[in-house]
Amino acid sequence: MIILLNKHIPQSSFEKIIDKLQNFDYEVINSTVQKIIFINSEIDTYPDHIFSAMPGVEKIIRTKIRLPKILKDSKSAVEIKNYHNLSIPHDLKPTIIAGPCAIESEEQIVNLALKLKSLGVNFLRGGAFKPRTSPYDFQGLGITGLKYIKTASVKTNLPIVSEIMSTQQLELGYDYIDIFQVGARNMYNYELLKELGRQKKPVLLKRSFSATIDEFLQSAEYLYANGNNNVILCERGIRSFETQTRNTLDLNCVAYLKNNFKLPVIVDPSHGTGLSSLVKPMSQAAIACGADGLIIEVHETPQSSVSDSNQAINISQLEEIISIVNTIYSVIHAERIGNNSVMNTTSQTVTIK
Repeated sequence: MIILLNKHIPQSSFEKIIDKLQNFDYEVINSTVQKIIFINSEIDTYPDHIFSAMPGVEKIIRTKIRLPKILKDSKSAVEIKNYHNLSIPHDLKPTIIAGPCAIESEEQIVNLALKLKSLGVNFLRGGAFKPRTSPYDFQGLGITGLKYIKTASVKTNLPIVSEIMSTQQLELGYDYIDIFQVGARNMYNYELLKELGRQKKPVLLKRSFSATIDEFLQSAEYLYANGNNNVILCERGIRSFETQTRNTLDLNCVAYLKNNFKLPVIVDPSHGTGLSSLVKPMSQAAIACGADGLIIEVHETPQSSVSDSNQAINISQLEEIISIVNTIYSVIHAERIGNNSVMNTTSQTVTIK
């Protein structure tokens, strides 16, 4: 059980709650947002109202899942230092990660990267190892693709976000990739998560299309438990009964994660909808509900993309999206942006050397 308390709960009320927990193993966590009591003991026989009716209690979360490291160690930002000097989230604008579903050639990725850079994109995405439903579909260029995208990164100073599917690919891609992406199909690949947890580079963890929020957090906990708290969570849609779209983009998940954890959270409206026409409105909705950024599939000629052509957008469409979401973000975070100089001295960050 997790008890979320008002940050300004009177000491007398807090002591009354603690008094009821004397027979249980619990831990009090003071976050920047609120006070949290994490109860490790079995407490199923205790009805919620015993605590929920007490002054200062905001919410009771029933869970048998242990999340001590995420609750205690999560950071408000992940920084990519080396020669990039970027962080997720930014202080002033939402983070934009953009690029093709798959790297097709050196010319393709370099030309696209230069255009993305001119729009203010922060990170370059591109798939070199592609997990595909059909074994006959394009599987990516592998290490050759990573060399191509590295060339694009050097020319634009854009850090690389790319997916790996195995520990062998981790070794192959380590010198090329700045943020390792764990795709939806590999959210349950615990051996890969353990190995990524032993690394120092950030990990962008995508939610599986069949995963509950608790299961999503448990996968992130594998990274934390093995020593890596440089984690970015990504909501990319879940599978539901709906058939008009590829997935159902669960923005409830985004709001929940931002309300209860300090991890950076981004949204993938491309996979979340599977339709290029819906990428813009769902990008707007994602930033409006609190997401720190977006990861979007972009291709110069989407209709000729070797994979996921139905959900890719072109450069002009991305430019329009960036303009709109920057405005939305500035409205949502007006107070934080206004106190930017103060925030820079107080926010927790993770430095990657």
